[in-house]
Amino acid sequence: MSRSEEMRLAEAELRFAELVWDREPLSSGELVQQCERELNWKKSTTYTVLRRVCQKGILQNENGMVTSRMTRAEYEAMCSEQFLRDNFDGSLPRFLAAFMSRKKLSPRQIEEIQRVIDSYGE
Repeated sequence: MSRSEEMRLAEAELRFAELVWDREPLSSGELVQQCERELNWKKSTTYTVLRRVCQKGILQNENGMVTSRMTRAEYEAMCSEQFLRDNFDGSLPRFLAAFMSRKKLSPRQIEEIQRVIDSYGE
């Protein structure tokens, strides 16, 4: 299992991480309250999930303050890279070809993709 596979979040863990990303920094007490309100979790569930997500290196709990070690964008990029490795031998062109074979892109989408490519190609 690769490091990014080990860091992959289950659905409940992802909802939890999103809650932290949207509100950080949070005290652990505030986090418990937020999870109770929004996820209907008990304190023990919150701390169990917090421990698991911290062990994966996504969040950290230092001196009772919960913050991210990895931004949402960094996490999404890692997951995207893993998806490409798992399904397309790491090839973005193969992914795009497969995607576009079933869905036509609008001129605006093509323009946006070209801008992204151009900005990274320099």
